[in-house]
Amino acid sequence: MATVTTAGTRPEIDAALVRRLVDTRFPQWAGLPLRLHDPAGSDHVIYRLGEELSVRLPRHPGAIGQAGKEFAWLPRLAPHLPLAIPVPVAVGEPGFGYPWPWAVSRWLDGEVATVGALADSSGAAVELARFLAALQRFTAEDTLAGNLRQELTGRPLADRDRATRSAIAETGGVFDAAAMTELWDAALDAPAWDRPPVWFHGDFHTGNLLTVDGRLSAVIDFGELGVGDPACDLVIAYTLMSAGSRAAFRDALGVDDATWLRGRGWALATGLNAYTAYAAVDSRVAAQTTRQITEALVG
Repeated sequence: MATVTTAGTRPEIDAALVRRLVDTRFPQWAGLPLRLHDPAGSDHVIYRLGEELSVRLPRHPGAIGQAGKEFAWLPRLAPHLPLAIPVPVAVGEPGFGYPWPWAVSRWLDGEVATVGALADSSGAAVELARFLAALQRFTAEDTLAGNLRQELTGRPLADRDRATRSAIAETGGVFDAAAMTELWDAALDAPAWDRPPVWFHGDFHTGNLLTVDGRLSAVIDFGELGVGDPACDLVIAYTLMSAGSRAAFRDALGVDDATWLRGRGWALATGLNAYTAYAAVDSRVAAQTTRQITEALVG
């Protein structure tokens, strides 16, 4: 049975709990083996269920709306996108001490994309631009109606101002504080998105891309999926790409100067957030976010 930590925000999740949830809620899958998937993301614990399914359970309250949102939208988006995405097949109810909805999705084989393999690939950069262009073209009549508008509308970059300036001050001994402040101020001052809202992935970075035989195959983790300014998805240009492939990506996507600048701001803000939270305890995150921040400063 799950127990909640003293902070009341992070349930303890183990195989016994997941087995009980699956077997009780979805008895048709009771005979399928469960295997912990490692590494998982910071938002979910992930188990592979048999060969074709995965179980994703939120770790914290900030992720509890993701299962329902992905179940509602990913099956509708999938046919329009040029790379595979995880299609949810069921949402499980809380139980046995676990407090939140959880998801069962189709398993996608593949290795996480790496800078070493794809940074200099203009072909991969263009593929990613085509994916984002297809996502931005998708429309649904009820997307912005009523409560859906509130649920899907993304946060503006300015909402990160206080946290980002604090992180700049905290990391001034590691990165160039003056350069970070200059970029951040410029990104906030850039003209806002003045066109109709479009779909964005919301967490479009290297760790959410899969490859098979060295080629891009899938995009995963749509928990931040929303509509609004697509600049947040330009973070991928700084987590994965080099200068040459970044230029090919921008050209293929047709990004204007203001959106590109806001995208650099998103890369700086999210990179600093992850660096200050994890770099001291995770050398892999430290290396990834150091690259992201320095590439954003280069432009």
